[in-house]
Amino acid sequence: MCRLFGLSAAPHRVRATFWLLEAPDSLARQSHREPDGVGLGTFTAAGSPLVEKQPIAAYEDKLFAHEARDRESRTFVAHVRFASTGGLTDRNTHPFEQHGRLFAHNGVIHGLDELESELGDYRRLVHGDTDSERFFALVTQRVDRHGGDVGAGIADAVGWIADRLPIYALNLILTTDTELWALRYPETHELYVLEREPGGEHGLDHSTGTGIRSHSGVLADRPAVVIASERMDSDPGWRLLASGELLHVTGQLDVSSTIVRNSPPRHQLTLAQLDANAAASQTAR
Repeated sequence: MCRLFGLSAAPHRVRATFWLLEAPDSLARQSHREPDGVGLGTFTAAGSPLVEKQPIAAYEDKLFAHEARDRESRTFVAHVRFASTGGLTDRNTHPFEQHGRLFAHNGVIHGLDELESELGDYRRLVHGDTDSERFFALVTQRVDRHGGDVGAGIADAVGWIADRLPIYALNLILTTDTELWALRYPETHELYVLEREPGGEHGLDHSTGTGIRSHSGVLADRPAVVIASERMDSDPGWRLLASGELLHVTGQLDVSSTIVRNSPPRHQLTLAQLDANAAASQTAR
């Protein structure tokens, strides 16, 4: 199953090394189970999006290790991929960038011909073969329709897909330079949030159960909100998002959430209805 990761420490710029490389269940560790690609999305000091990705596993990618240690940003989005739609190429690897926003998705959407028809001119934003990038283009279209309101655009796009297209899951993380949104829908896959206050003698400091301890000094001095497909350490503060819950983290680290979809998809796919590759990509490993 693809893994999602997002972090905001806004308004402060930090490194996310602990979560990406060092945590008991870091993204690099998760990539041993998801071998088809890794991507990291950050923003420069000037606020420009920076996407670095490779169609190989994170644990094999020396550049990912360098980027995870080196990159500073107010917000982060990362993804480890088990491919379901589209070949193993850079253009099919998450996250994707559109209109200065970054996006990663975990799930499967069918009916892509109908989705492309709905995109109209926004089809030009799609450069790869994935359902995820087309989903993002619909979100971008709907955000524009709602005058730049990202939350309203996500809710609109999710509602349109859930009413019309067969889906397995629409879990997503979307970031700007200063803000983050995360959605879990429906209950197919888990998505967790951790609202972490600064603290700890050595910053982030968690036992792995084998006596090994890891820490991250810079981030440990700042509060942060972390989003992940699974609990990444033993912190008791991890909370499972509800189905249909859209969480928003502002540029001042204020967190709010709302249920944007309280009914199941009209055409909920099961694993048995997916082809073998897609089914494998959606199974917890």
